Amino acid sequence: MDTRSTTAEDGREPGRTAPGARRAGQAPPARPGIRKPLPPRLFAVHGTNAETRWEALRGADYLTPDDLFFVRNHTATPLIDAATWRLTLWGDGLDGGPVAFTYRDILGMPAETVTAFIECAGNGRVLYGEQQGQEVSGTPWRLGAVGVARWRGVRLATILRRAGMGDRAVALMPRGLDADYVEAGENLGRVRRPLPVAKALDDVLVAYEMNGRPLPPDHGYPARLVVPGWAGVASIKWLGDVEVSARPLESPWSTRLYRMHGPGHPPGGGPPLTRMGVKSAFELPWPARLQAGREHLLRGRSWSGHGRVVLVEVSDDEGVSWRPARLRDDRHPRGWVRWTFPWTPRQAGELRLLARAADETGARQPGSAACNTLGYGFDAVVRHPVVVT
Repeated sequence: MDTRSTTAEDGREPGRTAPGARRAGQAPPARPGIRKPLPPRLFAVHGTNAETRWEALRGADYLTPDDLFFVRNHTATPLIDAATWRLTLWGDGLDGGPVAFTYRDILGMPAETVTAFIECAGNGRVLYGEQQGQEVSGTPWRLGAVGVARWRGVRLATILRRAGMGDRAVALMPRGLDADYVEAGENLGRVRRPLPVAKALDDVLVAYEMNGRPLPPDHGYPARLVVPGWAGVASIKWLGDVEVSARPLESPWSTRLYRMHGPGHPPGGGPPLTRMGVKSAFELPWPARLQAGREHLLRGRSWSGHGRVVLVEVSDDEGVSWRPARLRDDRHPRGWVRWTFPWTPRQAGELRLLARAADETGARQPGSAACNTLGYGFDAVVRHPVVVT
């Protein structure tokens, strides 16, 4: 195997080893779950997953801080030693044999930075039941399984080229270094999901920094994929190896999981989920409590997996009438747009605030989302409850 290594004499990358790190390939730590603090005022915890509370983002900067970024784990966050970590590329889509790169090798390649959101495919899942009366299964995310960060790393295309990917390659299978995932007693192996070569060569990043600092353990240290616009499962954390194949590839994360199942969908499910739809969220508690007779400057964020959001509208009468929100700065094509809307409730009572967005491709938020048994892809206009006092 060609390791193409430029590791320092002592085998370590100064300042790049996470506390309590383990060597790649070792068993995960005994303590399960998430490494960073999860104060209840910032997160709703769902097992090994943590959902950002939208009110914690009120008035925050454009980028989601590391300590507010949601966490989606299939098992537990591993601690990996960057000094012994390797990214291995292998498979019949390479012209030569397997190739491994060290952490220092990756740091030495031409770097790029992209501002992009990562969102769980099940974000908004609980709203299938609350808004549409439809029973679905899975982690009960409301809307907080999304965040925007500035990612720095190396284009996956650069790494594939250096590994000798040939013209016959059609698919990749990136795989993480977290523990095997067991569902209903069946071991599905480590998290892995096929990625078409065309997408890989377009805008996929092997990231090693998040918001100007090395990736935190919960977000993929020492390196992860960032697949802009696509469902978060494609952005494999704790990246360990990539199969490069001359044939199409499948995994449970593209056949059984992360595709639409149920009435209205083909037998065996629809195609694997890729791009995320258009969504909007208010930076308010659920429910929000606001005072009548005074103006409130409502804040929110909207995003789309297809491009820039160009329009956001707000309604306080169940969608009978809509008024435009004021879009703010930083309209990154792969990120979100912040917006504000001045609103004065006239009388006490309970109501619902609605926000809907449209992106530059013409895609708009629908009135209802396409139901599926696993609760993916909720993109309908959300009815945010408000108690006016």
